[in-house]
Amino acid sequence: MRDAVIVEAVRTPVGKGKPNGSLAHVHPVELLAHTLRTLVERSGVDPELIDDVIGGTVDQVGEQAMNTTRYAALSAGLPESVPATTVDRQCGSSQQAVHFAAQGVISGAYDIAVASGVESMSRVPMWSNVPEGKDPFGPGIAARYPEGLVPQGISAELIAAKWSITREQMDAFAVTSHRRAAAAWDTGLFDAEVAPVEGVTRDECVRPDTGTDVLAGLRPAYHDPHFAERFPQIEWNVTAGNASPINDGASAVLVMSGETAARLGLRPLARLHSFAVTGSDPLLMLTGVVPATEKVLRRAGLSLDDIDLFEVNEAFSSVVLAWQQETGADLAKVNVHGGAIAIGHPLGASGTRLTTTLVHAMRERGARYALQTMCEAGGLANAMILERV
Repeated sequence: MRDAVIVEAVRTPVGKGKPNGSLAHVHPVELLAHTLRTLVERSGVDPELIDDVIGGTVDQVGEQAMNTTRYAALSAGLPESVPATTVDRQCGSSQQAVHFAAQGVISGAYDIAVASGVESMSRVPMWSNVPEGKDPFGPGIAARYPEGLVPQGISAELIAAKWSITREQMDAFAVTSHRRAAAAWDTGLFDAEVAPVEGVTRDECVRPDTGTDVLAGLRPAYHDPHFAERFPQIEWNVTAGNASPINDGASAVLVMSGETAARLGLRPLARLHSFAVTGSDPLLMLTGVVPATEKVLRRAGLSLDDIDLFEVNEAFSSVVLAWQQETGADLAKVNVHGGAIAIGHPLGASGTRLTTTLVHAMRERGARYALQTMCEAGGLANAMILERV
């Protein structure tokens, strides 16, 4: 059977998703184009050979509408004959792009594909694609969930309450994320994966000097009297400090068959071993990483002990800590170069950003197997296992 390998992986630095953010002046199409161009240049692959470019973007409206990935590919200088499409599986959009690219290669539909993603939250704020007063869910959802669904921040609070995760635990986890990311920058571990853009060379949200004393002073980010009455178990411990920020960024990975890599003289970073996607309770929303992890391990024929490194998207500290409680994973192996709380979470770009960081960490640490999983709005999660080759 054909296999699929990653031969190159790059990302931009991640900027604050605010009007004064370091990348706010860069159009999202150009942000992704820069990443695609760098990917091709670093790999040395003839772009004529690329069968498809699959990109993730969540808020597909305004400057991120009209199939952003296609125009990014054209802006990057790829031949007009190279097609592109944009997908949305919420926060896991570009991880889903990796799955689709790899599955296309394994099936024989592609020889070479690019998986990528972009989000400019400074220029296209979250929920821009839902005009005020419009209902994106419809009457069937209202009937099935008569008490109503909740925003992600409330889901993060419900998870903290259900798994008895304290404010102190969440803040401590966030501090570790910042310190690991700062250490990765200081020791040059991010140099191979980052493609500086327009003078921006480092992730903007990493705070190496933050501590639990600082985070303890932050107010709850999602307190709401209505939800406090509906969910009296919530203790309101989720803050801006123990959750991911809003960000701008882009990322991309180059996927091809092992045979193609050998023919082109390219050394793979990792083989894409196994994949899973699952649905979960849309009220808790962010817990799908648990069954997704179990499902992908089962498909791979591996156990948790076989995995050397994990990337679990840090949408909120409570998500990763609940996942750890359920799986028993060693947190020393999780997000070893920091996670989204420190690096940032540019929605559509985060999946391939995690993959980019993970494959470079695998090489740096000599890891054989690595597992990546992401929670996603609506009660979804992707998971995949990579293997060193």
